[in-house]
Amino acid sequence: MTREIREVLTGFHYLEAPRFHDGRLWVSDFYLHQVVSAEPDGSDVRVEAEVPAQPSGLGWLPDGRLLVVSMRDQRVLRREPDGTLVTHADLSGALPGHVNDMVVDERGRAYVGSFGFDLMNGGALAPSKLARVDPDGTVTVVAEELWFPNGSVLDGATLIVNETFGNRMTAFDVAEDGSLTNRRVWASFGLVPTETEIGRVLPQLVVAPDGACLDAEGAVWIADGTGGRALRVRQGGAIVDEVQAGSGVFAVGMAGHTLYLCAAPDFDEHARSNAREARLLAVEVDVPAAG
Repeated sequence: MTREIREVLTGFHYLEAPRFHDGRLWVSDFYLHQVVSAEPDGSDVRVEAEVPAQPSGLGWLPDGRLLVVSMRDQRVLRREPDGTLVTHADLSGALPGHVNDMVVDERGRAYVGSFGFDLMNGGALAPSKLARVDPDGTVTVVAEELWFPNGSVLDGATLIVNETFGNRMTAFDVAEDGSLTNRRVWASFGLVPTETEIGRVLPQLVVAPDGACLDAEGAVWIADGTGGRALRVRQGGAIVDEVQAGSGVFAVGMAGHTLYLCAAPDFDEHARSNAREARLLAVEVDVPAAG
């Protein structure tokens, strides 16, 4: 299907974690070290937080305070009403490598993924972990042996986690206390790579599920981190819609019938930190966002 794709934000380094909150778009820029918000059309851009150790996943506590992942120092930060950032949780003893994307539930519990290996400097691929951060900042590892746990969505009492280097999406039941049970493959696109050197891993990825968002029919839009596209996936792995961006696509978000795509030429840290080629794109889709 041919759709009009429009630019909403341009001139950034590398955008991640697009969210829609209180009528505004929010997004992190890894190498600008900022969280920014804007009107849905891209106007009125505001700097919401400065995160020197690299911002990623975004979410909000029930009282409206912003949570933001600080990747390199392995923390989740909390923005207080006066705008100051404080440490909400320290994940350095729980998760290996950079911490990354995050989803926050209606009780304020945050589920945070991690790289698990030194991606940007050619480290060997290794499985990683997922942690839960409770509203009081308590950190608990809730899942292990995940291949780069990345974009996640909550569909009622089900948590769906993208495994970017695992060719799959994995689901868990969320118990009343926030623990995860009944682990299963929600969608599989291929086998788990047998190689560990990243240059050999990438060709083995049929789909590299990166960022994610949920629609009103329970399907999940995912960014295919190696395919330059966004895919709408149903449980079981059926791909039922696709948006080609003509660029790398590394995260997605939704507001109403609008799908937002974080686009950049690639995910190489050295190239992206030295260029401002990242864009936030928008395209209209048939099924609206969940909720």
